[in-house]
Amino acid sequence: MSKTPELVVRELHVSVEGKEILKGLNLEISKGQIHALMGPNGSGKSTFANTLMGHPRYEVTQGEILFKGQSVLEMEADERSRSGLFMAFQYPVAIPGVSVANFLRTALNARLSPSETNGSGAMPSKRGINPKEFRAMLKDKMALLKVDESFATRYLNDGFSGGEKKRAEILQMAVLKPEIAIMDETDSGLDIDALRVVSDGVNALAGPELGVLLITHYQRILNYIKPHFVHVMMDGRIVTSGGPELAHQLESRGYDWMRVKEVATP
Repeated sequence: MSKTPELVVRELHVSVEGKEILKGLNLEISKGQIHALMGPNGSGKSTFANTLMGHPRYEVTQGEILFKGQSVLEMEADERSRSGLFMAFQYPVAIPGVSVANFLRTALNARLSPSETNGSGAMPSKRGINPKEFRAMLKDKMALLKVDESFATRYLNDGFSGGEKKRAEILQMAVLKPEIAIMDETDSGLDIDALRVVSDGVNALAGPELGVLLITHYQRILNYIKPHFVHVMMDGRIVTSGGPELAHQLESRGYDWMRVKEVATP
């Protein structure tokens, strides 16, 4: 694991339409680590994920987000993605008429394009990956993730099941090779078989060059993806952190005991 965390969040305060959601959140993630962020509905988990990726609806009023030592607060979402941040969505949208393969090649070429083209619409001076090389790479990634090759010709998320949508997100992660991946409730809406397939994909990609922030309500996905750290988020901040055993405590005791603990803490 790297010594210096790639992602550093300090005293982050975020508001939506004037209402404060995040209230002083702190977190550090290094490549090679898997962090699980758990918490009840309305605790701010998805707000945090969207803020990390630069969604314009979320206003940072205080604090900082550093990625590889530099602030991302003035960076647009595409710039953050090019720099090595990635987000797998809870509810991926369908794009009829755009095949999975074409979408992935376009996204990869954008990821590989030099930073000076960010947001300008200019053609990058460096050409992207050539079609033959891309097809070979995509075939390898699909084999790694046990995805049928016919998947590449289908329109992105159009008519996909919940499990197929989440599998497409994992395939994007494999192709784009981010340094930090944020997975916003990837287990949402999955049956046990789809959950296992998606988890196997994450485990296949995990390693020293990837850090993962896995946001979830439930412990069940952590039966398949083993986190190094588990954090509990309540009322816009992380109230406690621990190892995998913390997730098991939450599974057996729920979040109420954590609320009682917070009230009892002076």
